[in-house]
Amino acid sequence: MPHTIVTETCEGIADCVDACPVACIHPGPGKNGKGTDWYWIDFATCIDCGICFQVCPVEGAIVQEERPDLQKTP
Repeated sequence: MPHTIVTETCEGIADCVDACPVACIHPGPGKNGKGTDWYWIDFATCIDCGICFQVCPVEGAIVQEERPDLQKTP
């Protein structure tokens, strides 16, 4: 099951983007409610490797399940 970036918790640091082996993490348009850039995970491409979860320095920004209700997608 793919991971989910919690859009309103993401701070746009993007360590996950470089670490992702299948390039399934993409920038979202505009800013989130915190005023920061945000990223989203393409559920169809994610291989559930967990690297994004391991490298993200923002606690609670990535959850280890598919939760479209927590992740905005463009």
